[in-house]
Amino acid sequence: MTRFWILYKKLYTWRLRHISDQTYLLMLSVVVGVLSGLAAVLLKTVVHLSGRYVMSLGGTHAGVGGGNIFSLFAPLVGILLTVVFVRFIIKGDIGHGIPSVLFSISRKKGFLPPRNMYSSLVASTLTVAFGGSVGLEAPIASTGSAIGSNVGRFFHVHAKGVKLLLGCGAAGAIAGIFKAPLAGVLFTVEVLMFDMTMTTVVPLLLSALSASTVAYFLMGQQVQFAFRVAEDFTLGQIPFLIVLGVFCAFSSVYFLRCTDKVEEWFSKRKGWVAKWIAGGLTLGIMIFLFPPLYGEGYWALTELLNGSNDDALFANSVFNAFRDNGGVALVILFVLILLKPVATATTIGSGGVGGTFGPSLVVGGLSGYFIAALGNYLGLPPQSTANFALVGMAAVMTGVMHAPFMGVFLIAEITGGYALMVPLLITATVTYICVQPFEKHSIYARKLAEQGDLMTHNKDASAWQLMDLRKLIETNFATVSADGTLRDIVEAIKRSKRNLFPVLDSEGHFLGLIVMDDLRQLIFEQSLYDTITIKELMMTFEDKDLVHFGDSPSEVVKKFQLSNRYNLIVVDEEGKYQGFLSRANTFSAYRRFISAASDE
Repeated sequence: MTRFWILYKKLYTWRLRHISDQTYLLMLSVVVGVLSGLAAVLLKTVVHLSGRYVMSLGGTHAGVGGGNIFSLFAPLVGILLTVVFVRFIIKGDIGHGIPSVLFSISRKKGFLPPRNMYSSLVASTLTVAFGGSVGLEAPIASTGSAIGSNVGRFFHVHAKGVKLLLGCGAAGAIAGIFKAPLAGVLFTVEVLMFDMTMTTVVPLLLSALSASTVAYFLMGQQVQFAFRVAEDFTLGQIPFLIVLGVFCAFSSVYFLRCTDKVEEWFSKRKGWVAKWIAGGLTLGIMIFLFPPLYGEGYWALTELLNGSNDDALFANSVFNAFRDNGGVALVILFVLILLKPVATATTIGSGGVGGTFGPSLVVGGLSGYFIAALGNYLGLPPQSTANFALVGMAAVMTGVMHAPFMGVFLIAEITGGYALMVPLLITATVTYICVQPFEKHSIYARKLAEQGDLMTHNKDASAWQLMDLRKLIETNFATVSADGTLRDIVEAIKRSKRNLFPVLDSEGHFLGLIVMDDLRQLIFEQSLYDTITIKELMMTFEDKDLVHFGDSPSEVVKKFQLSNRYNLIVVDEEGKYQGFLSRANTFSAYRRFISAASDE
């Protein structure tokens, strides 16, 4: 070990002399991409194999009415194994996927614990392999981000570089899992809110391309949802695409609100055992009745894209007797759209680990297929159910994740071309416009935004939102009692280097302020020391001159703008004096924040 560190130091010294920081980052971005791609391949392979093994234990039709009774209890086992791993092996919170990455970027300078490089992989595998109705994309993106963060810190990259490598890890993970490098880059830009600059785009592309290459090498040319578009776009499809966009907006808002409410319900329950039993059994019942809810749900979506709607909706189902009834198929599709968000939130709320990226794709695919199938059922001009399913995937991803370009280009890369580009753009735009009035932030960012912990593309607004103004409070001011006299002020002047003197009552509440410039003539009149009281000399203040602990940074900025003073008094919730905020120090801290957050 000692020899390793000696060699490490020699290599680091050689790097400082011969390799520039920019070149160094480009080299590390490739390393991060390769590692993220390997992690993506490992996760998909292990989950696929373990999932097949778990299902083989239950047989094909081991139940009543055509349903698989094994699916009633498999999620219960998977969630229990996940909870045991997290609580008793990891012994701590493994984070909440993408929100924890966003929080790391905003508040922790890109730091993610080393254990995040493997904890999400193991936990999500246990959850999904046993039927947990969540996706693997968020855990793998979180893993890739942790890889990038820790690689950056291990090789002594500066703070901006660590954040950039974190983004490279996320881009590589998404690119590796879908073999879609452009989608990986756009995920980092739109979801993690990285700025698209020359400083960031080249490392992100290198990482995404490296991860995709690794995935192609180890898993072959086949991609998830591989599909070749056979029907060209026509102008007559535009009204149907607009309807699809509106419906996907409904699906997106429902997805956001439903997952939030279900997870909130579980968060209010006490004891992990009660959550596990309630969630595991509820999820098992939903999967028993509707098998497409099992696991990620990609298998059912793939069957729909390939035209095997009977197998996708009725295989191992208690509704198998209605296989030839188109109306029942439509009802099941709509129920699946409503239940998938419930199943996802139930899995996570009861202790499972997974993400909402995959479920949003599934809900989008089901929504698109439903609209096309409904129109065909009603005798309207026939539409391609496969094309509409693909377009719906991009649309709901746009609504849920607020990532229109990622959704559009992900589907374009999956289909191997741009034949669906116009339908994708039309539907995604309509969905985004319809969702915006109801949901301002993505599913990953909404809670962080409410807490004021979100770094957005608007660095100016983020600076005022994320700056910790309490660290800027100055406390080296001599205070005086409201019951004192001019003599007390003179004594305070002797021991203070500041020209402001807060006036407090006996309990420390702020009452007013005395300014040194107002005393210049009085302090030389010793005969007045005991006759003039502090209450006669102090200046009272309006609320605009006071900063309360509950004020947001943006409110503090407004008070600086409304007040002509260079210093604002800070008081706590009870009105007790805490110190001063200086206009100069506050805006200097703002400039430092902007400088640190900017890439160019």
